[in-house]
Order: sequence, then C-alpha cells, then structure tokens
Amino acid sequence: MKYDFSADDVFEMAEEIERNGAKFYRDAADATQEASSKDFLLKLAEMEDDHETTFKSLRQNLTEADKSSTVFDPDNESVLYLRALADARVFFEKKIPDLTSLTDILKSAIEAEKDSIVFYLGMREAVPDKYGKQRLDDIIKEEMAHIRLLSKELVALNN
Repeated sequence: MKYDFSADDVFEMAEEIERNGAKFYRDAADATQEASSKDFLLKLAEMEDDHETTFKSLRQNLTEADKSSTVFDPDNESVLYLRALADARVFFEKKIPDLTSLTDILKSAIEAEKDSIVFYLGMREAVPDKYGKQRLDDIIKEEMAHIRLLSKELVALNN
C-alpha cells in the first residue's frame, strides 16, 4: 500500500529533526572542553531551536488541504511512523571519534544536515502537490543554509 503524506506530516517530522539536531549540538557542547567551541555548538543548538519554531509557524499556517490526511489512519500510525523515521534517519546518536575536536563534530554535523536534505527531498516526493508539496522547499532551503554555515566554520578552522 502506498502512503502519501501531507505537508503537515512532513513539517511535524521537520520539527522532530530540529529537536534532534539541537540535542546533538548540546551533547557535543557538553563533551567539548574548549570554551569557544562550546559557545559555537550552543549557538548551533539555538539555531536548531529557532528552526523548530520556524517549522511550527509554517505548520500552523498550512491550509486545511495541506493538513488533511491522504489515508484512513484512525490510530495516527502514520505520524508514529514519520516520527520514527525522523529519529532514526537524521541526527541519530552520531559516533564522533573525538568529542574534543570541533572539526570532527562539524564534519559529523554536515553529514547529518546532508542526510536531512536527502530525507526531505525523498519525503517531498511522497507529498502530492495538492497537499502542500511546494512548502517543503522551505525546509530544504533552511537545511542548505545550515550546511553553508557549518562548512564556512570548518574551512575557517582548518586554515
């Protein structure tokens, strides 16, 4: 059976991914001894918090058509499925070889952000046009901005 997801479903998943990202950065900050690295990682966690708020706002502004379910799901199993995907696919507990190395943390974070973009592109294909497919581009643009910021910091660190 093919499942189509609404933009509402995917925005809910985006919120979960952002929560996972904030936790990832806070955990890395807790494990880092260098004050400037800790501050940078906490700033990234705050950015993830801001993006979660952004996605909540986008979700609240969806039309009823964007929110409507495409399948009969009285037990909300599709939402549980999406949440499990968000938890497992992006910002799962990364194995960072050296938690004191901001370089290793940034490389891992860039990998997770790329994974999130691939994930959202795939989910974008699962959302029909009439259920808000175009709105998912906002999520993808936000994640691309994360990669640019992380990459810029990584280049600066290694110069």
